[in-house]
Amino acid sequence: MTRTITRRFLLVSAAVVSTTIGAGSMTTVNAAETIKLGIVAPMSGPNARYGGFSMHGAELAVKDINDAGGINGMKIELFNADSQGTPVEGVSATRRLIDQDEVSFIIGDVSSSVTLAMQPVAEDAEVLLLNAASSNPKITYQAGVGGFKWTYRNYPTDENRALVVAKYAAEQRGFTKFAVLSVDSDYGRSAVTFTKKYLPDFKGEILSEDYYKEGEVDFRSVLAKIRDNGAQAIIMYGLADTTPIIARQILELGLAGKVTLIGNGEFNTEKTIKAAPKAMEGAIEAAAWLPQYDSPASKAFVEKFTAAYNEAPNNHAYVHWDTVNLLAQAIKEAGSADKEAVREALSKIKYKSPVGDVTFDDHNQARLPMILLQIENGKPSIKGAYTAEIQYPAN
Repeated sequence: MTRTITRRFLLVSAAVVSTTIGAGSMTTVNAAETIKLGIVAPMSGPNARYGGFSMHGAELAVKDINDAGGINGMKIELFNADSQGTPVEGVSATRRLIDQDEVSFIIGDVSSSVTLAMQPVAEDAEVLLLNAASSNPKITYQAGVGGFKWTYRNYPTDENRALVVAKYAAEQRGFTKFAVLSVDSDYGRSAVTFTKKYLPDFKGEILSEDYYKEGEVDFRSVLAKIRDNGAQAIIMYGLADTTPIIARQILELGLAGKVTLIGNGEFNTEKTIKAAPKAMEGAIEAAAWLPQYDSPASKAFVEKFTAAYNEAPNNHAYVHWDTVNLLAQAIKEAGSADKEAVREALSKIKYKSPVGDVTFDDHNQARLPMILLQIENGKPSIKGAYTAEIQYPAN
């Protein structure tokens, strides 16, 4: 699906929906009757596939809203700007949307580094930046009472994930003794830092802490140490290609069935489970959304998206579709598309998403459920949607 673009304008009306990524034409519409919404996403470069799914999810939501008569009688104009997945291009894209297209609302970006760069630009222009897919906690820490009042996020952070996984492992599985084996990166280390922040609340302790480099293939010495220290679970936030290797070596060292993987490393994929089914049994992972989630609204979205684009949606498609609908409800409740009124409505909103109810905290971070997966009998089993409250440091 990788397509290259530099700039696109898209108008979705009751009769028109674009399903291509490329140069578009402008349709004449009375500006007073429209809501200008910009999407910043990587439409070129290595993450272009994510950008394509993001746009398709947003397009589908806009089409449904406009087909139903719009929001308080106003239709949505959807503008697209290519971040190329880099902060510099993301800032340029954001400024074009604000200065040239005069959007009032922006959803973006997939990459946390791009979103962090966009925040001061949106703040200076007093344009609502609603993030749908970045997970770096810093975005939230510096939003709302943290400083950037125009930034909101409708997506779980790495801290959300670490907290939900730790809470489930302790309360539902009874684990109190943990070992760490995570990738040596900002992601892997920060996820462990956040896990350690909350483990004392669940009477949990870490018995050993190890990190691996990308490309590393021999984990036997670390696993032997874990075998000897009595850990019940291994906290692993790592690389998808590495998980099967670790799983096979867990089996080799006789740890299968004695220690459980928890965290995030694509534990639930067929490839990973097949690598060592016994070692992966019971593994715990959290996800923002999955196509298999069994709620009527989620299943209806999957069916509609698949029919429109001839492929199943991924997480990026869902979160952008959901975030457009969240914004639409805020505009409706505000009674107008006035930016300040919509921002205030968003802070007070109670939005029912396909996964569960959503509200925002004082850092403009959505309190939204995450889906817990557990590998059972060689297959991923959805255990439900769980919410946990972030503990912020004093401002």
